[in-house]
Amino acid sequence: MAQFRLQGSKVLAVDMSGDAVKAKNGSMVAYDGRMAFKKMTGGGDGVRGMVTRRLTGEQMTVMEVKGEGTCWFADRASEINLVTLRGEKLYVEASNLLCTDAGLRTGTSFTGMRGAAQGNGLFTTTVEGTGQAALLSDGPAVVLRVSSQYPLQVDPGAYIAHQGDLRQHFQSGVTFRTYLGEGGGEAFQIRFEGEGLVYVQPSERNTVGGDV
Repeated sequence: MAQFRLQGSKVLAVDMSGDAVKAKNGSMVAYDGRMAFKKMTGGGDGVRGMVTRRLTGEQMTVMEVKGEGTCWFADRASEINLVTLRGEKLYVEASNLLCTDAGLRTGTSFTGMRGAAQGNGLFTTTVEGTGQAALLSDGPAVVLRVSSQYPLQVDPGAYIAHQGDLRQHFQSGVTFRTYLGEGGGEAFQIRFEGEGLVYVQPSERNTVGGDV
């Protein structure tokens, strides 16, 4: 299995000995040894994943990198966060997924109104299996734990990913004070309930909800 390691906080080094990884297209910044690069259509597994992404706006262009040596990846000086999966499923925004072990299965999952509020469609990317994934964030990511006693509200623009036995609901925080211009500006939130982890970034994307 390919070995993921960070060099600083913004460059991912992947050591391979005949292994393969899937990475965001164009994210390779250097490599040594012998590497082969192949562009993959879609970003999900199979025709269904490819079609779903195109219909929902969750399109992600990826490449397969295979060989012997070390390959370095980065994307616009974003922070990189490593996640180790042991048979679990990770839900992640396509724009925040940098690289995964080739053995991890990628697909799509329906998210309902959360995706619509972000302007990213109604589906999000899933990564499942055993191996490592590298996530991108605008600034150092924070991992927040959700428990049955402590649900979590997250701004859609700051959301990166989540894993565990979590239920998510899209809820409106619009109040009379918001219409008067006295609210906090967070008109919509995602509410997570259950047991698991949520990854957020200290910066917000431009979203429909955030502009209300």
